[in-house]
Amino acid sequence: MGSLAKFFLTTAIDYVNAEPHLGHAYEKIAADVIARFHRLAGDDTFFLTGTDEHSLNVARRAQEEGLTPKEFCDRMVAAFQRAWEVLDIRYDRFIRTTDEDHVATVQEIVRRINEHGYIYQGTYAGWYCVSCEKFLNESDLVEGRCPLHPTRKVEWVEEPNYYFALSKFQERLLEHIEKHPEFVRPESRRNEVLNRIREGLQDISISRSTVDWGIPLPIDPNQVVYVWFDALINYVSGAGFGGGQGEKSGKFNYWWPADLHIVGKDITWFHCVIWPAILMAAGLPLPRTVFGHGFINVQGMRLSKSAGVVVDPIRLAEEYGSDAVRYYLMREFSFGKDGDFSIAGLRDRYNADLANDLGNLLNRTLAMIDRFLGGVVSRPIESAPVGGAAGVAEAPGPPGTVAAAGMLPQPDGAGDERDRALRRTVREAVANYRQRMEALELSEALEAVWAVIDDANKYIDEKAPWDLAKSRERRGELELVMYQLAETLRVVAILVSPFIPKAAVGIWQQLGLAGAPAEAGLRSCEEWGGFPGGIRVRRGAPLFPRLEEEKETGRAGGTDGEAGQAGTAVEAGEAGTAGEAGEAGLITIEQFAQVEIRVARVLAAEKVAGADKLLRLDIDVGGEKRQIVAGIAKYYTPEELVDKEIVVVANLKPAKLRGLLSQGMLLAATSPDGKSLALITPERPVGAGAKVK
Repeated sequence: MGSLAKFFLTTAIDYVNAEPHLGHAYEKIAADVIARFHRLAGDDTFFLTGTDEHSLNVARRAQEEGLTPKEFCDRMVAAFQRAWEVLDIRYDRFIRTTDEDHVATVQEIVRRINEHGYIYQGTYAGWYCVSCEKFLNESDLVEGRCPLHPTRKVEWVEEPNYYFALSKFQERLLEHIEKHPEFVRPESRRNEVLNRIREGLQDISISRSTVDWGIPLPIDPNQVVYVWFDALINYVSGAGFGGGQGEKSGKFNYWWPADLHIVGKDITWFHCVIWPAILMAAGLPLPRTVFGHGFINVQGMRLSKSAGVVVDPIRLAEEYGSDAVRYYLMREFSFGKDGDFSIAGLRDRYNADLANDLGNLLNRTLAMIDRFLGGVVSRPIESAPVGGAAGVAEAPGPPGTVAAAGMLPQPDGAGDERDRALRRTVREAVANYRQRMEALELSEALEAVWAVIDDANKYIDEKAPWDLAKSRERRGELELVMYQLAETLRVVAILVSPFIPKAAVGIWQQLGLAGAPAEAGLRSCEEWGGFPGGIRVRRGAPLFPRLEEEKETGRAGGTDGEAGQAGTAVEAGEAGTAGEAGEAGLITIEQFAQVEIRVARVLAAEKVAGADKLLRLDIDVGGEKRQIVAGIAKYYTPEELVDKEIVVVANLKPAKLRGLLSQGMLLAATSPDGKSLALITPERPVGAGAKVK
C-alpha cells in the first residue's frame, strides 16, 4: 500500500467437486496476465482467486469417497493450487469459503441485510441443479434438464427457506448499469443483463434447510447459507472485511471496491445483478467492472466436468510448457468470445509465433552479435557510458571497433529511414499495447507485440548485417543495426512478460541484462535507447525448440482432453485419413485415387472475426458453391484472392473451424523455414471444377 494507483481484480472461485480443467485455467491465466500488466504499469495490485467449497455436489462426492466434506475439499484445493503453480499464476491470496474470516464475513453480511429489512421467511418449491447449485424455473429447463448440464437430472426441492428481496433493487440496478456502461462488459453481456432485468426481478432463496454442509445462517442456525450467496461474498472477505472490523478495516478500505471481477459468461447474472443487490442491501460500494468472458470449447462442445469434456491443463503444460499454453489461450481467443481449442492449433501457434517469429529473432540477433561483434553490444557514448550501467557488468567492445571508441551516434536519430521505421514501429506498438491491455483486449495486445517482432525479422533481412560485417567502413552501420535489434528485444521481453513470464526472463538473461523484465516496468519501453552499452550477451539454448510435425486424429484424454468420454476425440476430424498407409508410409495408387482434387474459383473472401490467421472463402467448384476456412490470412489479403483459381481437395469431410463449416481444403506450399506460403494455382486459367490428375 502507498501512493501508487491501486488495482484489485478477482476471478470466480472454482467448485472443487472435480479436478481443474482448461476452462478454469483460461480464466486464471487471463487474470494473471492482467495482474502482471498492472504491476508492470506500476500499479499496487491485488489478485484474488480461490475455491467454492460449500456445495451439495461436494458433500455427495465426499460421502462417496468416505471422507468428510472438509477432507475432500482439502484434497481438491491442493489440486487447484498445484495447477496454478504449474501455469505460473501468481495470485496475492487464495481464498477458501471454509476460511474463518470468510465465514465471519458471510454471517455479518447476512445479519446486516436482515437488519435492513431485505430478508424474509418463505417456502421454496421448484427445480434445483446440483451441478451448478442453482434454483431453476420450469421455463429455464431444456427438455426437462439444466441447459448448462444436460447430462444431469435436475431435482425437485420443496423446503422452508429464507428469501432475499431482490425485486426491491430492480430500478436501482437498472439505473446503475445504464449510468455506468463500464460496469458490465463486454457490451453484449451488458445488453443481456439489462434486457433480463427489465423483464422483472424475483426474490431469491438464500438458505437451505435440508443441507448440513455450509455456513450456518446467523438468523436461523437450523439452516445454512445458500452456496451462491456464500460464494459471492468472498470478494469482500478476501479484501479484508472480516475479523470483526468490517468497513473499519484499513485493508478493506484500501482495496474495496474491486476494480475488476473476471467471470464466465454463464454466471454474469449472479455477478451483475444478485451481487450488486447484496452490496446495496448491505450498504457497501459496488465493484467497478464485471467482465464476462467466453467459453473454451472442444469441437463445439463446452469444457465441462459433468459432461466429461475435459482438457488437463497440467499435462498440457508438462508437454508444451506453461508459456506455450498461456500464449495460445491468450492469443488464439478474443477475450470475451467463445473459442475452439485444439492441439493442432496450439502446435501451430507454438511453431509459427513462438519458435519461428520470436525464437528466430532472438537466436539470429544473438548469433550475429557473437559472430560480428565479439558478443558485445555497444551503446552511444553520448547517451550513456560504454559499460558501467546500473546492475550491469562492464565489458568493453572488441579493440578497434566503433563500440570501443564510443563513436555511435544517438540511437533515436541515427541511421536511415529503415532504421527510423523500426523505432517508429516499436513506439507505436508500445502505445497500442498499453491501450489494448487497459481495454482487456489481450489477443490484440499480443498482436501489437508481434507486429514489432515481424518488423524486426524483416529489418534483419533488409539490412543484411552479414554484408555489413564484410566492410570495416560500414562498421558503424553494423553496430547500429545490432543495437537496434537488442533494444527491440529488450522492449519485447518487457511487453510479453505478463503473458510468457519464463520466456521473457530467458530473453532478458540471454541479452545479458540484470534483474528481470517485470522489474524494468512499462515506462522503460516508452523511450527508445534503454539497452545499456558494453554488456556481453549470453546466447543459450532456443527458448522454443520447433515441434516436429505430428499426424494424429487425436487422443481421447490427457493432453488432448477427455472428450472421448462424451463420445468424441478432441482432434477427431482434423487429420482426415483416406485409408491405411502402405509399406514405409507409402500409399497405393488406389488410395491416392480416393482424393478428389479440383480447381476452384474464389468468389468472395473475408477475415474471420477473432481469428487473425483465418480467412473464409466462398468458392465455385464447377457449378457448386462451397465455403472453405483456411489459415492463410498472414500471407494473403481477402482482396487479392477474389477471382483467383486455386486448387482444393473437394471430397474432404467437412469440419468446423471457429464455428464455421469448412467444406474442403485448399492446397499450398510452405517454405522450409516455415516463413512463407504460396497457394497452388494452375499455370493458366482452366475453369472452376477442372479435375487435377
